[in-house]
Amino acid sequence: MKHLLIILFTLSIQTLFSQETTLSEVYKKETIEKLSLLIQDFYIYPDVAKKTSEHLFKQYEAGYFDQCKDNETFATVLTESVQSVNKDKHMKIMSNAPYIAPENTLEAKSAHRMGQINHYRNYNYGFKELKILEGNVAYLDLRMFDPLYRAKEVADAYMKLLSLSDALIIDLTHNGGGDPSMVQYLCSYFFDKKLHLNSLNYREGNRTEEYWTLEEVGGKKLADIPLFIMISEETFSGAEEFSYNMQQLKRATLIGQTSAGGANPGETRGINEDLSVFIPTGRAINPITNTNWEGVGVQPEILTKKEETFEQALILAQKAADSLRKNKLETYIQLQQQLILHLEHYKKGESEIKISTSIKNLVDSGLFGEWDINNLGYEYLMQQNKPEIGLCILKSNTIHFPESPNVFDSYGEALKINGDLTSALESYQKAVDIAIENNDQNLPYYKDALQKIKNELNTDK
Repeated sequence: MKHLLIILFTLSIQTLFSQETTLSEVYKKETIEKLSLLIQDFYIYPDVAKKTSEHLFKQYEAGYFDQCKDNETFATVLTESVQSVNKDKHMKIMSNAPYIAPENTLEAKSAHRMGQINHYRNYNYGFKELKILEGNVAYLDLRMFDPLYRAKEVADAYMKLLSLSDALIIDLTHNGGGDPSMVQYLCSYFFDKKLHLNSLNYREGNRTEEYWTLEEVGGKKLADIPLFIMISEETFSGAEEFSYNMQQLKRATLIGQTSAGGANPGETRGINEDLSVFIPTGRAINPITNTNWEGVGVQPEILTKKEETFEQALILAQKAADSLRKNKLETYIQLQQQLILHLEHYKKGESEIKISTSIKNLVDSGLFGEWDINNLGYEYLMQQNKPEIGLCILKSNTIHFPESPNVFDSYGEALKINGDLTSALESYQKAVDIAIENNDQNLPYYKDALQKIKNELNTDK
């Protein structure tokens, strides 16, 4: 008798569970009707939407969805059904996870909130890993393009670290896409001029949004760093756009396998309490090809097996880094030769502009900075005992780095050595003013130098 009771209890539990998870025909029909309406109202291609809707009803009438006993299976089969017609990998039906509210206690609510915070911290806004490899090649594993308003500071921090490399590999092999604003922002780091990246055309109102490179980003632009992008069959949506943008603008070399092929942006809409659908409401239009990668994927220049992608990317990046360093060395030598030529043939009143221009060329190349100019000026001022040339060099520093108090302090000292105390006072005062504005830690030093020149002028009087 005891065993019989256990069997009956087990059967009753199974029956109850079956009743809770088995989907009724009414539910399935209403779901398909609502899904059909949503697709026809919002899908980017109305004619395809109509065909998709017709296909859904035909399959329902044929009993195709009888196999679905729960929402997860129903969502999967519905997705396969709609994609068999529209071939759109963005259109997916999803089973909604039930929301479980935390207990109404301080401890439970705090634990729930900390779980949310830790989730964001763990995925780090998509920036999975950054490391510097042999040959000064930077490697960035980027897993998603988080919205710019949320992830800008993190993006800028990572890009700052990358800026010291001689070549860069961005790994998008596990990147499923994300927000167009972050795609635009990261693309902007790799160009020093305004360029049209992509356009998104939306069905509603037939409106088009254009995405151009931004003139300013939160760090140093990396327009000259060789760029290599790893892609795979998992690379999707916004990650494909980033790759496609760079490819069409000839800014990067793509390595790996053909990407997934999803180019249509959209949004998630609820079908009912248990199911939702992502419906593409727009399409990407590249300004160069006038098309996109929808259904065909982004084709890499260098096709590799999945397990060989990183190795191939690293070999190419190391070669590019080596070439970049050699080119920089040659450029530096040429620009230095031009500067030395003007310094050796210095003529007061004639050579100042030429010297300043040569220094600017070095600064613009990224190979010469404020302290290099300062040291060169003092070399001519003190070691070579050519104060006029030293004065010329230090004056150019105030032109190229006008926000630095140090350059005006140095220029003031050169003027003082040359006997022009009045001009020296003006330069020392400028150094103090900038230091106050910038809250510079060396302000006491600049004030002391200013007071000394004032004392000298008062003594002369």
